[in-house]
Amino acid sequence: MNGGTDIDRLIDLMSKLPGLGPRSARRAVLHLVRKRALALQPLVQAMTTVAETARECLTCGNIGVTSICDICTDPQRVTGELCVVEDVSDLWAMERAAVFKGQYQVLGGTLSALDAIGPEDLHIPRLVDRVRTEEISEVILALNATIDGQTTAHYIADQLDGQVRLTSLARGVPIGGELDYLDEGTISAALRARSTL
Repeated sequence: MNGGTDIDRLIDLMSKLPGLGPRSARRAVLHLVRKRALALQPLVQAMTTVAETARECLTCGNIGVTSICDICTDPQRVTGELCVVEDVSDLWAMERAAVFKGQYQVLGGTLSALDAIGPEDLHIPRLVDRVRTEEISEVILALNATIDGQTTAHYIADQLDGQVRLTSLARGVPIGGELDYLDEGTISAALRARSTL
């Protein structure tokens, strides 16, 4: 027992977050409880606000507080380049690198036979529709260098074959690597050295 069922439940919920196991969750909860006024209460308020205001961008799939995100409405962004990423965390990693000035499309995952995730479970139809209806000259496949990422890239390449210039990040991104864990220099170099599929 950790001192009560409410605290146990909080530890259990926290332990389900990415990067936190039971021990890390226990330490985090103890810190929050001990620093209630400085840490716990502001965290509760911020989480409540985010729960009420966060929404998925209807255009690209980014997470923001409006139905169309700041990136999609930014008139300074290059409209002919579309960077396809697996998840919002990958989009945010690309933005941290500050080298890509185009638009994005978040797929919401990758194709996976083991997990029964097919094209209809991802935003691939939205991507294909955007290529057909917007003036897209290049689609950059910035998918993680995993087997599922590569399978998804090949599927998308087949769907868009002959419609648009397709490129992918250079192989400076390590095999098995994920964009969210790469430093900005690696992302920048990989984007500059992208190649045609």
